[in-house]
Amino acid sequence: MRLVPRQLLRAGMTGDVPYYGGRMTPAQAYAASHPPPPPPAPAPPVARSGPDPLLALQHLLDTGVITTEEYRQFCARVRQ
Repeated sequence: MRLVPRQLLRAGMTGDVPYYGGRMTPAQAYAASHPPPPPPAPAPPVARSGPDPLLALQHLLDTGVITTEEYRQFCARVRQ
């Protein structure tokens, strides 16, 4: 009775075969014969959409929510 196919008993086997002398499960045999798909391409950079932060800061300054000093500090952060 043979537990291992004749092809796996050959000593001079080459190629991408993950067999190291132990028994292969059906899942391992399937994975060896079906390589994983290539990784997906990276997503393109997302275009910035939305309200302008400087206009929003100007609105906060005009409505009295922030002070002039805070407005200058936040504008410096946005421009960086």
